[in-house]
Amino acid sequence: MAARGSTAAALGAWIVFEDEAGFSMTPPSRATWARRARTPTVRMRGWTRCRVTLAGMCCYKPGQRSRLIYKLHVHNRRPAKGERRSYDWRDFRWMLVYAHGRLGAPIVLVWDNCETGVAPFGGGV
Repeated sequence: MAARGSTAAALGAWIVFEDEAGFSMTPPSRATWARRARTPTVRMRGWTRCRVTLAGMCCYKPGQRSRLIYKLHVHNRRPAKGERRSYDWRDFRWMLVYAHGRLGAPIVLVWDNCETGVAPFGGGV
């Protein structure tokens, strides 16, 4: 159901599913083993602090082909004090504005209970 009790199809709106994920490019070093009395070592071709964060939206509308809108963010350096290593509410706002302009119709957003969209004082985006 969309706003005011009408369906997304009646409004001509896109149903958009949003999610985000992040992972580190550094392999875990604790998941190793060695024979008794030998120190376990892990060979790495180059140590990096690289972290990749991806946010995506799957967009569906009856009679239209589905769309995938995504944003990839690569963090190559140590974050500054107070800087997030993931997306914040401004990035999600930008994605919603971009998707709305790209799709050219209203959006019914379905997303998880991510705390990124909630301000520290308890308000929402």
